[in-house]
Amino acid sequence: MTTTHKEGRRRSALRHLIADPQAVISASLLIVVVLLGLLAPVLTEHGANEAKLDAVNAGVGDHGYLLGGDKSGRDIFARLLFSINTSVVSALIGASIGLAIGITSGLVGGYFGKRVHGVTEWLFSLVMTFPGLLVLIILMPVTKGDYRATMVVFGVLLSPGIYRLVRNLVLGVKNELFVDAARVSGLPDRRILRRHVFAVVRGPVIIATAFLAGSSIAVQSGLAFLGVGSNTVPSFGAMISEGFTNLYEEPLQFLWPSLVLGIITASLVLLGNSLRDALEGGRPKPVRIVTATGYRPPAAEGDAVTGLLTVDDLAIAYPGPDGELKEVVSGVTLSVAAGETLGLVGESGSGKTQTAFAALGVLPAEAVVTRGSVRLDGRELLGLSERELRAVRGTSIAYVPQEPMSNLDPSSTVGAQLVEGLRAATPMSRGEARKRLLALLARVGIPDPERTFRSYPHQISGGMAQRVLIAGAVASRPLLLIADEPTTALDVTVQAEILDLLRDLQQELNMAVLLVTHNFGVVADICGRVAVMREGTVVETGTAEELFAAPKHPYTRMLLDAILDETALRTDPPAAPADVLETETR
Repeated sequence: MTTTHKEGRRRSALRHLIADPQAVISASLLIVVVLLGLLAPVLTEHGANEAKLDAVNAGVGDHGYLLGGDKSGRDIFARLLFSINTSVVSALIGASIGLAIGITSGLVGGYFGKRVHGVTEWLFSLVMTFPGLLVLIILMPVTKGDYRATMVVFGVLLSPGIYRLVRNLVLGVKNELFVDAARVSGLPDRRILRRHVFAVVRGPVIIATAFLAGSSIAVQSGLAFLGVGSNTVPSFGAMISEGFTNLYEEPLQFLWPSLVLGIITASLVLLGNSLRDALEGGRPKPVRIVTATGYRPPAAEGDAVTGLLTVDDLAIAYPGPDGELKEVVSGVTLSVAAGETLGLVGESGSGKTQTAFAALGVLPAEAVVTRGSVRLDGRELLGLSERELRAVRGTSIAYVPQEPMSNLDPSSTVGAQLVEGLRAATPMSRGEARKRLLALLARVGIPDPERTFRSYPHQISGGMAQRVLIAGAVASRPLLLIADEPTTALDVTVQAEILDLLRDLQQELNMAVLLVTHNFGVVADICGRVAVMREGTVVETGTAEELFAAPKHPYTRMLLDAILDETALRTDPPAAPADVLETETR
């Protein structure tokens, strides 16, 4: 039991690094080297460019020079210490500029639509075509030989690599369910990027930072070796160049700067590898409405509506490989009144979730609404901007997803995510939000709200996670709750508890509930009315009692006939072992 517990326990990246000898040694060497550079004025009494004619090519310890003098009579030890500072500044400038430009552009280019992505991709592809070292040399008259300005330019040249890294990571995470859940809760894009998307990106970025720093140091030293830039700035490259010309007379002058530069760059590479090992373990677009054949514009705002949520002749299409639009939802019309529960039933692929997503305004970017209307409390939702939809989500309309564990951000505590969503929907202090959410967690049946509030998603069960999401959804007292298969991933007893909870909350808040499901047992338990969907259309609508007692459409009867009960028995004979073997052989 102890071994299993230890194997299953998550080790933080910091603890992993501390336990890694490679990380400890490389980090220690870097700290020592940086400290030596910072303490240079204390450790040596000579300046980097201070020369003595009688100390030309002085031996080790002569004339007060700890490591001897170079061919110009300058203290090699002092120049080494001040060269460390030059390298550190180069690393900080080059890496910082590269990270700032690359991360920002990667987040924006990966998260937003094709137009933004196309612009950023074109710009960074253009930057990548420039020969980096040649550009730095050509721009020397502009930078006036200042290595700091040169490193700013080099940081820009480094940014495409970070951009592509971040963009690819964002493309992989932006459609995750916990990001969709953050959008549905009404969080603005900047907060989603900062709190949810960047949490996934930062690990690889931290690793890349070590290599960016090493590259900056190497390029600055390389330029100094070539004699490009100011000859008054102490640099490992300049020292190596001078030592190389004096190699046959004083080989140690070449050895010392090469050794220190090698230690710094090797330590950065090894630390980057250790960070990689430690960290590896350890949004929809506004709906496009196009004018198409048969398009009927939505009704005016003043027209009468038949329910809190009304969907009228909704059609949603996606482009095929040939570019032609193919409808997946066609002519859907339904309504949900305040205090009513409507069950949206159908097999997988019937268009239930697409209809619900249209109401939420979270259809995929490639989706096209060809006609129809979706109105909430008399307000048309189709065609609203993302800013306008954020004002609706989480306040007037809320969402309970199908997979609770996938819709909670694994990098944040449950409480942090709930507080963030509630404060985005309803302005209030953190203390007020915490108090309301703790009361709601207790109301939804969580035995220890404080502990759950402080827990990470992996520390709670699936049933608890679903209760947490329900509490977050109703925290702002929405007019409409859309629940997409809220009991699918739960066992039978927990399913019953969740349905009872939804029923009680609906009565307390007088919410309208649109329940997306394929389970007729759930429909019979909680729904007052039912809409049956097949191949993107509503084939039958009626009260639950009418539908179960006398279904009108053949498809509805087929679905009801498929329900197993105590009287349903298989009539086909079991397959013989020989028949099974023959079938498998074929």
